[in-house]
Amino acid sequence: MEQELLDLVQASFPIEQRPFLELAKKLGSSEEEVMELYKKLKSEGIIRQTSAIFDTKSLGYDSSLVAFKVKDIEKAAEVVNAHPGVSHNYERDHDFNLWFTIAVAPGSRLGLRKTVEILAKEGGADEYIVLPTKKMFKIKVHLDTTGKRAKKERLERKERKEMALEPHHLKLIKLLQEDIEPVREPFKDVVESLGVDYEWLVNEAKRLQDAGYMRRFATILRHRKAGFNANAMVVWDVDEGKACEIGQKVAEFSAVSHCYLRPTYPNWPYSLFSMIHGKSKEEVQEVVKEIAKEINPRAYRYLYSTREFKKQRIKYFSPQFEAWEERHVG
Repeated sequence: MEQELLDLVQASFPIEQRPFLELAKKLGSSEEEVMELYKKLKSEGIIRQTSAIFDTKSLGYDSSLVAFKVKDIEKAAEVVNAHPGVSHNYERDHDFNLWFTIAVAPGSRLGLRKTVEILAKEGGADEYIVLPTKKMFKIKVHLDTTGKRAKKERLERKERKEMALEPHHLKLIKLLQEDIEPVREPFKDVVESLGVDYEWLVNEAKRLQDAGYMRRFATILRHRKAGFNANAMVVWDVDEGKACEIGQKVAEFSAVSHCYLRPTYPNWPYSLFSMIHGKSKEEVQEVVKEIAKEINPRAYRYLYSTREFKKQRIKYFSPQFEAWEERHVG
């Protein structure tokens, strides 16, 4: 049941009054047993966090992937990690050795480019490239813990419903960012803080999702603890005229969690980025071979993460963004 639970909660953790009871029904188990199993997986470090996954762009944030070429990587990582908009920061096996994602808040006085410039200067970067998303084909981290998923999956594009964010939605977003507790009613604090009932919570969370503000409410695992020891960023040099068609093909592979089209530079020819997860390097390489055979790229290369410096969800609408800028505005 352990692997089945991990598979279920990665896809979606139910926003209900008693979500563990809902999960128990699907697993043919009891609420108590599922809660105890969740606690065990959390204490073992397999489950990292269960909370809302929001769409950065929809919430008005400007974001990008950035790569630094640095000599003192520990110092640079410390500088980069201090920015509240940095969610992921890794050492990778390339001359550009520090890779991170960063977002700046709506109304930022510095903006994305200036913020990166400051981080590069303070972090001692010899060179850097800014790689914003030109087109997103897929973003869905769902490790195949059961081994039952098909090699390829159909990608669905949902029509977004119009929705204006009201002040109470911003409060709800802040609350849904928090990691849940493994108790019978993990959303009790949310409804009490907002002075609403569970019906309102369920409906408004669904509206946030239908409007594209929230991608899903789900569990994120620690890859290596869950047995997925090889996690490679694979970058592809492809024909620009066919990039969208090729990106769609790459995104259909179940082992691919992220797939984006990004800009190229004289020192960086790779426009298509994919994240591929496997239990071993051999497993990842097998997937990459299959993708390469199907899309026939000009070139490609692996960028394995060799060290994790930071991995956490952004706290949207946090005062930390303004505080960081206050310290850095000249």
